[in-house]
Amino acid sequence: MMKNGVLVISLDFELHWGVFDKVELENNINYFENTRKVIPKMLDIFEKSKTRVTWATVGMLFLKNVNEWKLEIPLKKPSYINTKLSAYSWMDDNEHKLLSDNSHFAPDLISQVYATEGQELSSHTFSHYYCLEEGQNLEEFENDLKAFRKQLLNKSEESYSLVFPRNQYNKRYLEICNKYNIKIVRINPKSWFWNELTKETLAKKVFRTLDCYVPILRTIYSINDVVKDEKSKIVLLPASRFLKPVSKFEVLNKLRLRRVKNEMTKAAKENKIYHLWWHPHNYGNYPEKSIKDLKSIINHYIFLSKKYKMESLNMIDIYDKFFNNEK
Repeated sequence: MMKNGVLVISLDFELHWGVFDKVELENNINYFENTRKVIPKMLDIFEKSKTRVTWATVGMLFLKNVNEWKLEIPLKKPSYINTKLSAYSWMDDNEHKLLSDNSHFAPDLISQVYATEGQELSSHTFSHYYCLEEGQNLEEFENDLKAFRKQLLNKSEESYSLVFPRNQYNKRYLEICNKYNIKIVRINPKSWFWNELTKETLAKKVFRTLDCYVPILRTIYSINDVVKDEKSKIVLLPASRFLKPVSKFEVLNKLRLRRVKNEMTKAAKENKIYHLWWHPHNYGNYPEKSIKDLKSIINHYIFLSKKYKMESLNMIDIYDKFFNNEK
């Protein structure tokens, strides 16, 4: 039984590695430059408000440049049938564009995350690995996690949580996650329009979008709704809400923020968990407005923490507080 509500925030820190198959780099240099500039501001907001946040980070971001990247490539790469999904295939075709690029390597930003109190560095795999795509296999996934962990060990660090890229949660892969010290992973909300095992349809996209503005899905949950996988013993922590990027339509921005704050308030009043997530690069188009909205959300958390004793926990905090029997 939880004694107070909990706000969990997890961020998928990817830069261009998360969208290289969808977003042309040449037309989005400013977008990712804005992202780099906005991350220290996000960290400052989290530190001052004592908001604890999980940063699920693509391992390739640890590297300094293309030459270093080439030295860290795992022996077995993902053999997707759709080769356009492979970061390695993309690099083969685009290496010449990365000589002075800040959209794929960010060891300086990772160091800032490390240095900010309450921030957890989590795994988003080494190469933004897709665990449900045809062609790839368990051995390739293990090689990817091994490459990610090597980057951590180079900094004498460890990571105990993981977010599957594109939310492609694959239960078969949990035992490998456990082998590499993962204790807790983020999974999708329990809803048909978030089901990663069913075909992506227009209806699923429409309902996911509508739910960001008007109440459809109940997004808060009890700690009793969080389960452990029986074989791997990994905790499966559901997401609640994807924080959509700022829209050019102010009415949608207001609806979006109201939806999030109402859900936070409900979680605080009912002593439930509310798990909010987004990508830092979602702030690339409207960085100033995005930071303003983040301050509004965090100020609302501060209000709820004072009135209802709502608590901020990152993903490994959840594991340690409620599931770590050895602690």
